[in-house]
Amino acid sequence: MKKTSKALLLALCAVLLVAASVMGTMAYLTSTTETVTNTFTVGKVAITLDEAKVDEMGTVVVDKDGNPVGRVTQNSYKLLPGHEYKKDPTVHVSADSEDCYLFVKVTNPLTGIEDSTATIASQMTAEGWAVVDATNGIYVYGTATAPTVVKKGENHVVFEKIKVKGDVTDLSTYNEMQITVVAYAVQKDGFEGKSASEILTAVPFPSANP
Repeated sequence: MKKTSKALLLALCAVLLVAASVMGTMAYLTSTTETVTNTFTVGKVAITLDEAKVDEMGTVVVDKDGNPVGRVTQNSYKLLPGHEYKKDPTVHVSADSEDCYLFVKVTNPLTGIEDSTATIASQMTAEGWAVVDATNGIYVYGTATAPTVVKKGENHVVFEKIKVKGDVTDLSTYNEMQITVVAYAVQKDGFEGKSASEILTAVPFPSANP
């Protein structure tokens, strides 16, 4: 390739998929002493997924006062050798959610050009995520044998950035590739003491997701 083509400015559409799941909800039994009537209500698991709004070079967009402008579900980047981009997909458990176990599915086509000091996989380990299904890129928060119970109102970062190796000379094959993250929550009740694989056997990760 010509020298001028080595620093390609290729748009990479990194789509962050939002999945707010209500899976395997169960009925809760209450009673009133006055009428001795049992009342059933349905429990709820509710999550959202977003990331910081950044420009094409991965810099967080701020307002005139220097404050981040907000959270989004999609950013686009221009890839450059040796460059680092902010990307911090974060799972938020709603304030009115039941306790749950968190799973994410990460599709990362950039593994061949990631800087070895900051791969997405290594960042996820540091953030407390463990591999459940390496083939399909499925992780659980906690450990595969003992997932962590996540409480309402908690927020958990999946990873924090993308970093491209400095010696990459051809980025053309990565044009328009997408990094996708899908979050999935399963209620705690009924699954205490089970491994991540056992939970997903009972309530499989939705097949409609990438």
